[in-house]
Amino acid sequence: MRKILFSLLTLTAINSVNAQSVNIKFTEYDLPNGLHVILHEDHTIPTVAISVLYHVGSKNEDPTRTGFAHFFEHLLFEGSENIGRGEYMKLIQNNGGVINANTSFDRTFYFETLPSNKLEQGLWMESERMLHAKIDDIGLETQRKVVKEEKKQRYENTPYGRLLEQVFKNAYTTHPYKWMPIGEAQYIDQASLSEFIDFYKTFYVPNNATLSVGGDINIEQAKAWIEKYFGTIAKGTKAIPRPTEMEPAQTAEKRVTFYDKVQLPAVVFAYHTPKQGTQEAYALEMVAKILSEGKSSRLQKQVVDVKQKAIQAGAFSLPSEDPGLSMMFGIGNMGVKAEDLEAAMNEEVENIVKNGVSAEELSKCKNQVENEFISQNQRVLGIVENLANYHVYLGDANLINKELDRYMKVTAADLQAVAKKYFTKENRTVLYYLPDSSKN
Repeated sequence: MRKILFSLLTLTAINSVNAQSVNIKFTEYDLPNGLHVILHEDHTIPTVAISVLYHVGSKNEDPTRTGFAHFFEHLLFEGSENIGRGEYMKLIQNNGGVINANTSFDRTFYFETLPSNKLEQGLWMESERMLHAKIDDIGLETQRKVVKEEKKQRYENTPYGRLLEQVFKNAYTTHPYKWMPIGEAQYIDQASLSEFIDFYKTFYVPNNATLSVGGDINIEQAKAWIEKYFGTIAKGTKAIPRPTEMEPAQTAEKRVTFYDKVQLPAVVFAYHTPKQGTQEAYALEMVAKILSEGKSSRLQKQVVDVKQKAIQAGAFSLPSEDPGLSMMFGIGNMGVKAEDLEAAMNEEVENIVKNGVSAEELSKCKNQVENEFISQNQRVLGIVENLANYHVYLGDANLINKELDRYMKVTAADLQAVAKKYFTKENRTVLYYLPDSSKN
């Protein structure tokens, strides 16, 4: 279930002093056209990772044209004036590289890994995508079919594939997080070529992008190539729309029932929470781990193993640039009613609210956070992505060396305090995701 949700978007005791002693060095600067550049040199293996984070996600879309950011995730692989249609991915793969992209509420992220002697080619290709991507009727029709098929396979024909859609559309009333990045197919069909070109010229410009490069590079040579391929790209002239809507505080519990082609009922709690980077957000993320990370976690142990109300249960907080959601879910065991599953999940939430967490749970959680943090920063692609994210969302790329301290400073009292503040019935949406066969 958790893999399904995130596709829709061993405990190791490690000493924190040792973790913080691994300092990730980087250089960052801005080109005159506004492109922010971050470079990290590491000659451990002869590969490079190149990424471009465009600060545009589904929350930047017109409500009558949802799905544009995700559509461009696909469209910008069509090619450019100098790269033939359908050749973009082949050029990377034929040179021993891996290439992909993803879209969220807040960003569109393109990346590739290549042998280090292909760095210049990779930079040229990303500049082509930014400078003059191929946006025409042929590409639009091709990608319309691709996106429709993706939505059908990943959302409509996947068990619980519409679960997050139902959560967000009901949890939000005003903020554009109320629609998913996949958007609505009819809006993509209705949009004209000129609308897509306008979206491209608004968002896919150097002053709305962060280029992050790491691995087996020479900093000065990389700078020269970046100047050569990106320096002449004109700064965008259009105002970049940022949502100003503030989701009003929720004052009463929302309850939603949705029927789909599934065999077992699912229950989801979605609580409104602060945006990423705040101290409360760190604490809430750790509460989610205590509830669901590992076989001894509370939801797994009590709801799944002891009470046998679910075959799977968990919790997670999706990091978001604006205030987001902390979610808990369970898939009911055979013959278990959604009401009984909800009651079992409620009991674990109330237990943390009333009694907090133990010192042992907090220590285990910090070990998990530390292990994940270090593991991600052992991969060059993980480093370049984190550097870009920290710069764009939190305004400080050096958090890659400091953020772990924020987690380590969280106390058991902090965890109970955020649970008391945010895990209230008035602040949540409860979704019953039920089998079609259970309709009356």
